[in-house]
Amino acid sequence: MNLDVLLCDADGNLFPSEGPAFVASAEVTNRLMADLGIERRFAAAELRGEALGRNFRSTALHLAARHGVSLEPLEIEPYVAEERRAVTAQLRRVLEPNPEVSEPLQRLARRARLAVVSSSALARLDACLRATDLTELFPPNVRFSAEDSLPAPASKPDPAVYAFAGDALGASPAGALAIEDAVAGVQSAVGAGFSVVGNLAFVPPEERAQRADALLDAGASTVVRSWRELSELLGVTSQAAARAEPRARAD
Repeated sequence: MNLDVLLCDADGNLFPSEGPAFVASAEVTNRLMADLGIERRFAAAELRGEALGRNFRSTALHLAARHGVSLEPLEIEPYVAEERRAVTAQLRRVLEPNPEVSEPLQRLARRARLAVVSSSALARLDACLRATDLTELFPPNVRFSAEDSLPAPASKPDPAVYAFAGDALGASPAGALAIEDAVAGVQSAVGAGFSVVGNLAFVPPEERAQRADALLDAGASTVVRSWRELSELLGVTSQAAARAEPRARAD
């Protein structure tokens, strides 16, 4: 593959944000359920199972509809803003740099442009990238949010955010590869015409076999267990190899 761009999902892929995010999100979700007169309440792990790959707005509308409640856009927006503040503050507190992610990404960045393509809001992305020391690899001009970057907010598996990112970057399906940890993300990227590698780096060990099968069924071409394994798959195995690659092409 003549790789030009790596389109990287954020939550659960670049950093282990989903667990702590759903702790904060569940509090807002349960408050919304109570305000709507719905008795159902969600623990963080339950909400994660409902929402994986979707943003809060999409999940809240889905849960309300399941219980026969219709929500207008203006009704949901205060909860969207509240959830965004709570989750961003939580992630800013708990996330930290991880060399198992940053070092392979630094090597991959010598071969291809990096971009982040997420359902999350740009403010949340910025907080996470700062906390994990990834801002230099993903500066603001290569961050694409289904919540903020599109003319109207959307959420994976809608392919709109991947299509938008591809157009903005001038990335053709033949020269770009998406890296995703969730089924909705794989479906979004495939729907926009991009090849996908599934990444299990932050998937709990007991869930990996099932998740791998689900990612492949959704359209991923293969699945890796870490960013290091991805760099090896793409032929970037060490800093020395990465430095030697341009010379090899020049010869």
